[in-house]
Amino acid sequence: MSERPVLLAAGGTGGHLFPAESLAVALARRGLPVELVTDDRAIRYGGAFPARAIHTISSATPRGGSLIAKGLAALTLARGVVESLGLLRRVRPLCVVGFGGYPTVPPLLAAALLRMPSMLHDQNAVLGKANRFLASSVNAIGCGFPTLGGVPESLRSRVTCTGNPVRPMVLEAANIPYPDFADGRFRLAVTGGSQGAKVMSDIVPAAIALLDPAQRARLIIVQQARGEDEARVREAYQGLGVHAEVAPFFSDLPARIAQAHLVIARSGASTVSELAVIGRPSILVPFPFALDQDQAANAQHLAATGAALVIVQKDFTPEWLAAQLAQAMADHSSLTQRAQAARNAGAPDAAERLADLVIDIIERARKPETAA
Repeated sequence: MSERPVLLAAGGTGGHLFPAESLAVALARRGLPVELVTDDRAIRYGGAFPARAIHTISSATPRGGSLIAKGLAALTLARGVVESLGLLRRVRPLCVVGFGGYPTVPPLLAAALLRMPSMLHDQNAVLGKANRFLASSVNAIGCGFPTLGGVPESLRSRVTCTGNPVRPMVLEAANIPYPDFADGRFRLAVTGGSQGAKVMSDIVPAAIALLDPAQRARLIIVQQARGEDEARVREAYQGLGVHAEVAPFFSDLPARIAQAHLVIARSGASTVSELAVIGRPSILVPFPFALDQDQAANAQHLAATGAALVIVQKDFTPEWLAAQLAQAMADHSSLTQRAQAARNAGAPDAAERLADLVIDIIERARKPETAA
């Protein structure tokens, strides 16, 4: 086993950390130790991260706010670069792998300054702002979808489609067969991604209220709701006599998705990739305010297979959703076909493919040393 680690840089949300976690597991199987560099916001997701060490560095987002706020954010990022230079000199990583978000900027810039091998992975169908800023300074770019928008033509030769690595618990959930309808119940899972989504709390219970009593009696619902919405969502379902489990976060969400006949969700890259690997039909409501419209692009990849129905948020009304749910509950064969279409679009080996790319970057960097 190498004593020098691969340093993974990720932070901000579970959407960045989950694929990094999957790569860490794949690299560990190949005898490569992993360390993680992140920021304070990500610690609640990274507490059980499979790394021999977790480092935090200063980071900020230089977008929005006043000129003073942007200037302070830039200074914080500069401080993060200085911290990262010290970290990289001490750790001497074989490669630095960034997963997007501004916490990745300082360590990847430090790697470029020290001429260390580095690469990026972008989970979305459109290259994110931080990754776009860093793209010209890395050796390779892995992407989660067959096409990656926002990449300059001069850098396209660096892009390799690996798929999005999914967590081990997702691969376990993928072994659960699509549930049958023998008991007459209809299982619905609702999630707004790692940050939650108020629109799900506003619309889904109201749509359930529009179903007839016989349809409501068939429902078993698992719904993620933000802490401030949890009580009202639970009370809404109790008032309707619907069996529902409501919580801000489900640590076993992949298993909950696998037990569902239909999933209603945002279309973050991790969610879309997990739906595909597990193989479940979905109704996707992309986050409408993203500057790059990355969630809309992610959703369209799954919609093109027939697995997902995509609706823009302004059209995601209780009336529309109630009609879709009634149709789904009456057409089991269509749901089963959509589940298979989702599975056909999945990339369960994405972590191994990304690990292959990391090792290729490391070996390419070693060749000049060998020649010398």
